[in-house]
Amino acid sequence: MAYIQINMMSESLLRTVNINAIIPTDKIAMPDQKDQKVNKVKSFKTLYLLHGIFGSQVDWINGTNIQRWAEEKNLAVIMPAGENRFYVDHPATHEYYGRFIGEELVKATRELFPLSEKKEDTFICGLSMGGYGALRNGLKYSDTFGYVAALSAASMVDDTDGTLSFMGDGFLEAIFGDMKAAKDSDFSIDWLIRHNTQNKRNDQKMYLACGESDGLLSHSRRICSLLKENGYDTTFETGAGAHEWDFWNRYIKHVIDWLPLDESNGGLNSGNIGDR
Repeated sequence: MAYIQINMMSESLLRTVNINAIIPTDKIAMPDQKDQKVNKVKSFKTLYLLHGIFGSQVDWINGTNIQRWAEEKNLAVIMPAGENRFYVDHPATHEYYGRFIGEELVKATRELFPLSEKKEDTFICGLSMGGYGALRNGLKYSDTFGYVAALSAASMVDDTDGTLSFMGDGFLEAIFGDMKAAKDSDFSIDWLIRHNTQNKRNDQKMYLACGESDGLLSHSRRICSLLKENGYDTTFETGAGAHEWDFWNRYIKHVIDWLPLDESNGGLNSGNIGDR
C-alpha cells in the first residue's frame, strides 16, 4: 500500500491544495512462496473521500481504519482538503470547490495514478460537511460518480428547523449566499434530486447512514425518502452512535462492503502477510 501526500496547484482554487491518497499498488509474493500469484490491478476503483467541518485531508486516516480496508479491497482512496467551505463554488473569491471535486481532482488523480475512468468504478463519500459535499457533488456530477455515500450528512441549505445553524446565519450566507435563493439552486440536495430525475439522470446508487443519537438523523431520513421517491436505488442504515468518529469508523466499513469491490488478491503488504 502506498500512502501518498500530494501538494497540487489547482486551477479551480488558484492555490496549492493538500491531498492524501491511498494507492494499493505494492503487494508482493511471500518470501517463502516465490511462485505465489499476486494479481496486479491495472486500474483501481476509486473512492473520493471528503472530511467534515474543522477537519483536513488527514482526518479519515487518523479517525478510521480506511487504510487497511482499502488495501484489502484494492481500492484507491483520494482525500482532499476542503477547509470549511462545504465543497461548493464561490465565484467571488475564485474558490470553485465543487468544480475542483467533481472535475479537476478526478482528472488530475487519473493522470497521476492508474485509476479506472469508468463511472461504475468511481465513488464519492463524506461525513457531516463532507457528507453534504459528497451528495451535492455526486449528484451534480452524476456522469462521473456511479456510487454516492454520505455519513451524517449536514445539508445546511435544506435544513428546515435550524438544527445545522450552529455557526450562525452570517457564516451560512458567506457560504451559500441568500438562503432562500439557494434552495432553488444546485446548492440544494432536494433540488438536485428532482432536477436529475426530471432529466433522467437518477441511475446512481446511493447510501446514507446516521447515528441514532445524532441530531442530523431526521435530515438523513428525509433525504433518503426523497431519493427513493425519485427512483434512486438507495440504502439507508442507522445504528448506535452520535456525530462522532466511533460511528463513522464503523459505517465507513459498511460503505466499503456496499461498494462493488473485488475480493483481496492476497500477497504481502504493510501490516498484512496475506493468506499462506
